[in-house]
Amino acid sequence: MKIRKANIMNGDQMITDVYLHENKRQFHTLVAVPQLEWSMLISYEEEKSALIKKLDASLANMAEKQAAAELSQKIVQWVTEM
Repeated sequence: MKIRKANIMNGDQMITDVYLHENKRQFHTLVAVPQLEWSMLISYEEEKSALIKKLDASLANMAEKQAAAELSQKIVQWVTEM
């Protein structure tokens, strides 16, 4: 498991820790943001642009639009570098 620092402002709250757990046997990564009470499984086969849209749509339910967009970009970057 890896912990990344997002450091993104969501209103008056700072989103700091993002947890990434890679499961090489099942070809996916679990991403969790405890401060937002949010998590998602990301398959290795997902296309980058589609993944950004999917993450942004899901995170927009839990965070402000700008914070969701920034966090989506960072998560995709971290997942693709693993």
